[in-house]
Amino acid sequence: VVFMFHEWWGLNDYVKAEAERISKTHDVMVVALDLYDGKVATTRDDAAKYMQEMATSGRGSTITAGAFELYKPDTLFAIDTFYVPQRDIITIGWCLGGSWSMKAALLPENEHVVGCVIYYGMPETNADALKNLHAPILGIFANKDKWITPEVVSNFEAAMTKAKKPLTLRTYDADHGFANPSNPNHNKAATEDARNHADEFIRTRFGLK
Repeated sequence: VVFMFHEWWGLNDYVKAEAERISKTHDVMVVALDLYDGKVATTRDDAAKYMQEMATSGRGSTITAGAFELYKPDTLFAIDTFYVPQRDIITIGWCLGGSWSMKAALLPENEHVVGCVIYYGMPETNADALKNLHAPILGIFANKDKWITPEVVSNFEAAMTKAKKPLTLRTYDADHGFANPSNPNHNKAATEDARNHADEFIRTRFGLK
């Protein structure tokens, strides 16, 4: 199962399309978590409002913990009349969702997480906090990012090294949000390369051919 976390805009068509692509590409179940309870922002003000509401209410943690409970090993689901046990989990997200991808991988319920993909989300840089991490991380970042700066990425790398946790970094000469086709910062070449690395990471962590 892939747990997918949306950008600060919410669970919009871009994220849904990426969920469908990953599901079809790897023949896996993708669960796109909606941290905003159905709200989708079209302006930066609304995005900031929804993000703040989610953070202060604790809904993000509740929804993510609920997903782990629902998809814990040996839970049975009716999928096209077949019952399939759900086991390994990979988390992936962009921007706000990148941060939540890592938060999910650090939750106490994380023992079945086998991989974590972060697209330009704020990473955990406390080595002590990273000790609860059980899975390798693929970090995808933009060198022109003014929020998740190269310094932040460097601190993250140092913390992962100190915690003795596996990390693969891919950095691009691009800006924050470069993988979103509707973002003015969209960089097609960087998007395709990052997607290829993310797909390979998913295949490897799930043991797919």
